[in-house]
Amino acid sequence: MANLVVRNLEDDLVQALKQRAARHQRSAEAEHRDILRRALLRPKRKNFAETLSSIPNVGEDRDFERVGADGAPPVMV
Repeated sequence: MANLVVRNLEDDLVQALKQRAARHQRSAEAEHRDILRRALLRPKRKNFAETLSSIPNVGEDRDFERVGADGAPPVMV
């Protein structure tokens, strides 16, 4: 395993890391590793096109046409 040294961190950032580590009952070093792992190795999110293509086909276009209060299609102007 490699070592990573991070220099010149603001004091408030280091304090926030220590507080977060304490909430998770682990060392600041372990917390830092977890933050890096989650930020860099999380699963890739689907883009918009991939999300749309994963939606199942649930009907015909006419099933989703807008209708007026009387049940007739709205008038296009």
